[in-house]
Order: sequence, then C-alpha cells, then structure tokens
Amino acid sequence: MPARIFIWVGHPRATSLSHGLADAFQQGAEANGAEVRRMHLSDMDFDPDLTEGYHARKTLEPCLEAWRENTSWANHVCWAYPQWWGGMPAKMKGVIDRAFLPGYAMQYHEKDPFWDRLLAGRSADVLMTSDAPPLFDQISYSRAAKMQVQKPVLKFVGIRPMRFLQVGPVKGAKEKTIANWLKKAEARGAAAAKRRARA
Repeated sequence: MPARIFIWVGHPRATSLSHGLADAFQQGAEANGAEVRRMHLSDMDFDPDLTEGYHARKTLEPCLEAWRENTSWANHVCWAYPQWWGGMPAKMKGVIDRAFLPGYAMQYHEKDPFWDRLLAGRSADVLMTSDAPPLFDQISYSRAAKMQVQKPVLKFVGIRPMRFLQVGPVKGAKEKTIANWLKKAEARGAAAAKRRARA
C-alpha cells in the first residue's frame, strides 16, 4: 500500500524556507510512490482562540475541517515550520488548539486520568527551522520547541514514531548550506514513503 502523507507548512508567511523544506520532502516522497496532500497555514482563515476550552465548542471553519480530514486520511504527517520564541508560531498552535479536540484526536476516560489516543497508527516527520544552531538550542534551551510538539502534542494523540530535522542558523545561511538542508528533507520524504509502504 502506498504511503499517504499529509504535509502541513506551519509558517504564517506564504513563502519561507519551511516551504522549501516541504517541497523537498514532497519531492522525495512522491518519487518513491507516496500519495501526498498538502496545506499551508498562510492559506487558512480561522479564529485561533479556543475561548471556552473544552466547555463549549465552536463550529470548525472549512479549513480546519479540511485539515482534520487530511490528517485522518494520512498514515504519515509532515509538519514544516519555524521555531519562534522556543515554540511554534501562534497561528499554528491555534490550529492544534481548535482541531485536536476530544472525540477526534484523543478521548479522556470518565473514571480515571487516562485517555485514548485516537490518531494512533500514524507516524510523523517534523522539519523545523531556527536562527539558533541546533547544538546551541540543545545546550541552552533543551530543544524546547522539539519538546513542545513531541510528547504533549504528537505522542499524546498517538502519532509515533516521530523523526525531527532541525536546521539552522537560517540567518546568513549560504546557498550551499541551504541546498544541503533541502537534500536532507528530500531524503526524509523518500524514507517516509518507503517505511509506510512496507508497513
């Protein structure tokens, strides 16, 4: 069975290195037989505020419905986005707040503190850009942005295993360096397609 991959570019701007990494990942995936769907955060128009928490539900905007449908369709997801202030962009976090709701992404138990991971069976790649070198990010901040998405988001809803590719510093990066990053992203796409096809 071919891999079904949903690529989500979580950069609020319409063009960025995140888009380039997603392009390369998609190229590698499709070259190895994957079916790919893709969405861009910059095209999504929605209220990012989960005002009442889980006490009252807002109607999901069409783009959020489409995002959830694509996530449900996929057996592998790829999120490409920048690290800003130790985490993901606020608008990107808004999609997760609004779309990863009980009954869709997870379901809490009534009589104990545990939950069911409703998106189990999917795997993920995360492509993250930063202006901090990854080693500095590890030493100084313990890879805070990676930790934000790894256990409290993807693993929490059952998406695993996860592979991370963090590139940086982006500021001042030479063309040769960027080309090397794009090659790595393409290789990640190819690997994801092959793994899911064997699953």
